[in-house]
Amino acid sequence: MLKDKVVIITGASSGIGLAAARAFAHKGAKIVLAARRLDKLLEIDKELSSVTEVLSIKTDVSSESDCKNLIEQTIARFGRADILVNNAGISMRAMFKDLDLSVIKRLMDVNFWGTVYCTKYALPHILKTHGSIVGVISIAGFKGLPARTGYSSSKFAIYGFLDTLRVEHLKDDLHVMIFAPGFTASNIREEALVSDGSRQGETPRDEASMMTADECARHLIKGIEKRKAQIVLTPVGKLTVILNKFFPRLVDRLEYNYMKKEPDSPLK
Repeated sequence: MLKDKVVIITGASSGIGLAAARAFAHKGAKIVLAARRLDKLLEIDKELSSVTEVLSIKTDVSSESDCKNLIEQTIARFGRADILVNNAGISMRAMFKDLDLSVIKRLMDVNFWGTVYCTKYALPHILKTHGSIVGVISIAGFKGLPARTGYSSSKFAIYGFLDTLRVEHLKDDLHVMIFAPGFTASNIREEALVSDGSRQGETPRDEASMMTADECARHLIKGIEKRKAQIVLTPVGKLTVILNKFFPRLVDRLEYNYMKKEPDSPLK
């Protein structure tokens, strides 16, 4: 069902976005790659062009004009848009009391507003094709994650935005999916911001023990094919969401102790 569909993926230069681009391409979809690093996109473009049609567009999703340009160039090239995967995002790790507020603003600009901008300009075209709009959030979009106030806030906001969008278009056959991977091996923790806005540079977690980006991408595509409203991945992620409904105070303690075990954790 994905053959010849036009799929726009933000944050496509690495991690889940790159894995999704490859997976969609091998199912016959036409791929629009969006990210800030054009050099990296062009490498991926060269790889995937032997499989399908690819369009690479340098995009900073925190810029409304960049997001508008992304959709306009997609329509100019392919004449349609079927699937938008709002995957671009950044993380952070710092206690709120130590945090420069510019860090939260940056996360909201990229994670939340990037999703809003791209969705705003893609929506009229995706409504025509009865397609899909996907938001890649996190378990942090269901339960506040300590030392990640900006990250959790942005993911909760995306959840609320897309959940509302689904209801607004309930009778338009628009598919809206909220996709929460849980801890997945990617470079998002290396690029995470710390209290002063500089990059963390090294992941505090054992990436090798996590779900791979490729496996995550397979779940994402399966969810789109089945037009799922929501997907939560990993046993820890699913357990967190379920337990939090019934035992929120218990989850507070479990989560605090779990995150405190990270190397150099700001939690005491």
